[in-house]
Amino acid sequence: MNEKALILSSSPHAHGKNSTRRIMLDVLIALCPAVIAGTWYFGFRALAVVLLSAAGCVFFEWAYRKLLKLDCTCLDGSAAVTGVLLALVCPPTIPYWVVLVGDLFAIVVVKQLFGGIGKNFMNPALAGRAFLMLSWAALMTTWVAPGSNPGLLSGNGPMPDAVSSATPLALMHQGLAPDVSLLDMLLGRTGGCIGETCAAALLLGGVYLVIRRVISPRIPLCFLGTVALLGLIFPQGGLSGLEWAAASVLSGGVMLCAIFMATDYATTPVTRLGQIVFGVGCGLITVFIRRFGAYPEGTSYAILVMNVCVVLLDKLGRPRRFGTAKGGEAK
Repeated sequence: MNEKALILSSSPHAHGKNSTRRIMLDVLIALCPAVIAGTWYFGFRALAVVLLSAAGCVFFEWAYRKLLKLDCTCLDGSAAVTGVLLALVCPPTIPYWVVLVGDLFAIVVVKQLFGGIGKNFMNPALAGRAFLMLSWAALMTTWVAPGSNPGLLSGNGPMPDAVSSATPLALMHQGLAPDVSLLDMLLGRTGGCIGETCAAALLLGGVYLVIRRVISPRIPLCFLGTVALLGLIFPQGGLSGLEWAAASVLSGGVMLCAIFMATDYATTPVTRLGQIVFGVGCGLITVFIRRFGAYPEGTSYAILVMNVCVVLLDKLGRPRRFGTAKGGEAK
């Protein structure tokens, strides 16, 4: 073979060390503090929900691709990440079968029917949560106080040994001050979904992802900054602007979704301006739903709405090609 022969190949021509499996492994590592905190506060049933959800997503992806005789992608880690994220936005008392239904919807309907990883237009975990909220709202909004330790093998709804608890966000939705301190909200000593209560654990995972360059801090900062700014300007519950802004950021799923959901590669813009508008839009819609909507929490729906706008946002932020005028015509 001629060593000077010209070899033609399709792109990409530049390769990096990152792979889908490595990125997803980093995300799973970053989620470990939130999983540990959820297990600490809500008992081993929370851990069982997380593990079952991850296994369910992997199984449904394997079964779908096996049935359609497609290449197996269930071991790249993306399905496991979807399962963990879906479990973390569910209450610890959620029945196991409901979690599996959410896994099936997230993996098959939202991800695989659109072509698999990288081709879905909305976040699978959040779409699965939205589906469960529309189908079993009562089960998805049953909260227990930290330390209640719901039974590992209990059935539907609140368990006999679990203490029902209102979340700070539910009180804030009524214009009232949360019944716990900001420190409790930071450390997770409050009711809520498995992975959303401990803001400190989520921040730790977010810092890890930024250091590993898995995510850019642009979208989370714009998201959280918008929520905080609106809370600062329009406080309620007799709190100062700073107190209400901090409570708005620390309550509900804002921290979890801003760091782990709004930074999903496939469903967020790639341009700098697009990412800024995406983050600000998520924050605006979240606050509007919380303040004026029927649901106390609007984070999931805010991200899903902005997912639909990603193509437009990327066009908006697309840089002008060198040598072209503003309208795209050559100079």
